[in-house]
Amino acid sequence: MPVRAESFDFISNLDTMWAVVAGALLATAGGFVAAQIEHRVDTRRRERQAALFFGEVMSMIRATAESAERTRLVGDPYGPVTMRLLRMVRRELDVYDRNRERLFELRAPAMRARIHTTLLRVMMGVEGTIESADDVIGIESELAINPDLAGPRLAHLQSRLELQKQRRDFSFDFLTESSAQAVELAKKLEPIARVDFSALIKATRDA
Repeated sequence: MPVRAESFDFISNLDTMWAVVAGALLATAGGFVAAQIEHRVDTRRRERQAALFFGEVMSMIRATAESAERTRLVGDPYGPVTMRLLRMVRRELDVYDRNRERLFELRAPAMRARIHTTLLRVMMGVEGTIESADDVIGIESELAINPDLAGPRLAHLQSRLELQKQRRDFSFDFLTESSAQAVELAKKLEPIARVDFSALIKATRDA
């Protein structure tokens, strides 16, 4: 039985259809793979930027806290220079607080938790030091304005003054301890950020 021309047309059309289907499948697979690669590259890029950001914040906090430690040993321990440095630490913490959602760009949950907890400890230390230092100034001013104070009122103020001085020292020590932990965390971020944060701290010290 002779093969009709229509049969050849059908076979040819079938081959064309399979070629189109195969091309579509390959294009879909290629697009999926490309999207996955792009997503992975973008995820790593954002993680590196986040590591760079948090590493720099923690390094600057440590460098500033070290400067405050040094000025604390000269003249008035909580004079204007020391307090200005403490407020610089608080501004760095404000920068962290405004960008805290970037923590989720770091893939390791344990690292995210440690960074957040450590910076909260730094915040407690710096806030406690500033608040207690302000209270000390207020009490000393009241005692200076009223040199004739006596009795229970004087005893109360003197007791408060001593308590606030103790709190101020304790909070400052807590700040320096926490800032040391912060820079240790920054060190752990170096492989991700591809930056030597210790060099940043050294440069800040030498400035």
